[in-house]
Amino acid sequence: MALVMTNEMLTKARNGHYAVGAFNVENMEMAMSVAAAAEELQAPVIIQTTPSTVKYAGLSLYYSMVKVLAEKVEVPVAIHLDHGNSFSLAMQALRLGYTSIMIDGSQYLLKDNITLTKSVVEACKPSDIPVEAELGKVGGKEDDKDGGSGGYTDPEEAVIFVKETEISSLAVAIGTAHGVYKGEPKLDLERLSQIRQKVDIPLVLHGASGLSDEVLTESIRRGISKINFATQLRIAYTDGVNKQLKEQPGTIDPKKYGTVAMDSVKQFVMQCMHTCGCVGKAK
Repeated sequence: MALVMTNEMLTKARNGHYAVGAFNVENMEMAMSVAAAAEELQAPVIIQTTPSTVKYAGLSLYYSMVKVLAEKVEVPVAIHLDHGNSFSLAMQALRLGYTSIMIDGSQYLLKDNITLTKSVVEACKPSDIPVEAELGKVGGKEDDKDGGSGGYTDPEEAVIFVKETEISSLAVAIGTAHGVYKGEPKLDLERLSQIRQKVDIPLVLHGASGLSDEVLTESIRRGISKINFATQLRIAYTDGVNKQLKEQPGTIDPKKYGTVAMDSVKQFVMQCMHTCGCVGKAK
């Protein structure tokens, strides 16, 4: 199946009261694992790259890789630029063929965030490419960007932001954080409900790695349609590599520890898809 855009995928999720899993991949093995999990569970899926990943290997390599994987499976696959940190990078992804783009101006004041986000939306509009943006600030560290302790999304500002920018989906800050949580996170789920009541586009939850299944399920019930996973994919991949090297320390063939790492990532992704409720939704 050819790559698809995320707008129809997320609208179906919102109307169907489930979420689509969005997975940040760092290499070929991670991308293969995500695609294999989606195919086995017949789940729609979003494969994401961040600015640091792009810096590591380039937009074109990741795009080509995901495009080939999407053509080999019979489920909807989108390729998304996660946390795009500049208009320039967003345009590079647009021209290359990315089917979904995030521009993250959450570090700016509301008016400046609106200006940046609107410029990307207008540039993507002729190609009908959906744009995600963030309002408030998800805490923790994502790539080279440090969100600190974060800042919550104001429901009233969300109304203004969505209206002015015409974005396709909104990443909300309700107490989640990127990276590994220090202690048990306390999410403001009532705030999420308030945003859902005021904003009629799909909502996105960042910083899901480490949250309990119960919290994720409740977040979906209250309006989340897309959930991002990153840190735990890295952990699953690394655990697989370490397992192989511990059991067979003389291993020098990357395919051997890569195979174990891929299985570890695939199992984690499948678990996430079950939690999101998107299993079987590709049919």
